[in-house]
Amino acid sequence: MSDAGKTLWHGRFADGPADALMALSVSIGFDQRLAPQDIEGSRAHVTMLCAVGILTDHERDDVLVALDTVAAELETGTFEFAPTDEDIHTAVERRVTELAGVAGAKLHTGRSRNDQVATDLRLWTKHAATNVVRALHDFQSVLVRRAEEAGEFVALPGYTHLQHAQPVLLAHHLLAHVWALGRDIERWQRVRSAADVSPLGAGALAGSSLPLDPDHTASLLGFASRFENSLDAVSDRDFVAEAVFAAALTQVHLSRIGEEIVLWSSAEFGFVTLPDAYATGSSMLPQKKNPDVAELVRGKAGRIIGDLTGLLATLKGLPLAYNRDLQEDKEPLFDAVDTVIASVRALTGLFDAITFERDAMRIGAASPYLGATDLAEYLVEGGMPFRDAHAVVGDLVRRAIGGESSLIDLVAADARLGDAAVARLQPGAAVAHRTTPGGAGPAPLTAQVRAVRTLLADEEQWLAG
Repeated sequence: MSDAGKTLWHGRFADGPADALMALSVSIGFDQRLAPQDIEGSRAHVTMLCAVGILTDHERDDVLVALDTVAAELETGTFEFAPTDEDIHTAVERRVTELAGVAGAKLHTGRSRNDQVATDLRLWTKHAATNVVRALHDFQSVLVRRAEEAGEFVALPGYTHLQHAQPVLLAHHLLAHVWALGRDIERWQRVRSAADVSPLGAGALAGSSLPLDPDHTASLLGFASRFENSLDAVSDRDFVAEAVFAAALTQVHLSRIGEEIVLWSSAEFGFVTLPDAYATGSSMLPQKKNPDVAELVRGKAGRIIGDLTGLLATLKGLPLAYNRDLQEDKEPLFDAVDTVIASVRALTGLFDAITFERDAMRIGAASPYLGATDLAEYLVEGGMPFRDAHAVVGDLVRRAIGGESSLIDLVAADARLGDAAVARLQPGAAVAHRTTPGGAGPAPLTAQVRAVRTLLADEEQWLAG
């Protein structure tokens, strides 16, 4: 076997790997994005090896200089990959050895690709989780600003079963999404915590007979703690599954927002006008202005759900400790994070510039039928059991829909209701009567805005930390 055809694990083998094996095995095409984390982990590892006396100061410095050179080559695109570079980890080690000679060949001392890969992926996931939180926070901030702009004066129909139910303030509707995104942020914060454990020092599966110091490398890499069980350390991908799940649920929330934009921008609703920068035209129909951003965000939810399903199927049958199946953990993670961030940023831009058609919303919210529950509650205030009040109002609605008279006239003529009840059917009255904490009316909205501002401040503090 020529040196050019040798892998870093060639010693056990008389012949080189088959082309078909390498075609299946190599992951360099997608794990190159772990290069910064791999170099960071290698710096910490070689520093620790020197601290425990395995490398000399001179050897450590030679390797660190080589790692700096490799980092620069990767950043500038001048790094030359070799056919035997199965992944970014072997590529970096090969190049460091070329640059640092004997000292470079000592880089992998006490380390396996098993704990190396796990370390890189945890570092990447921590960084990715923070980036997702920042993107979600920016989206929340835009939604809160638009909610405050709408204030207490813009109402629209609230829906259940996609049927008119009760009027709600536009601000209340927008803030509902802010709270859902806040739960997503909490999940991503937990993902970062779950990834914040260093596996470096676990080796292939059982640690090492060398005097390694995993606490030292954990500290150098900024991990909150190090592993307690070497078998678990190299095989644990719970943090990846949690990240992809967090991405899937985040994308589901984004998909729901996208669905509303699709509906609201239709001629049948007419609640919003899309900004030109976040809409597309038709190749055939000149009049069209399509909500493709919202549709793509909605469509990509299925993609990330697929990422999660595939990952869990990979993990469910693996015995301890490391198995090569775990190479399949990266692409779903990378794809899920990339998709979520792209979707959040697109919706942030859309909502920053979207026009809310307030008149169309007011007209929809002004239907007297949306005050039916208020009529029933008016009767309840007079002592009637709610179930009886529900039947009375339901009968009036049925008669009005049947064409006997308008609902307002029927209410005015009913001795149990009359003019005082009619007042509850006037435009804006139903919203004004939503006074319970967390409700859709003006009074609870003030308290809700204060609470959401506190939420945003807490998130900003977390990001700053």
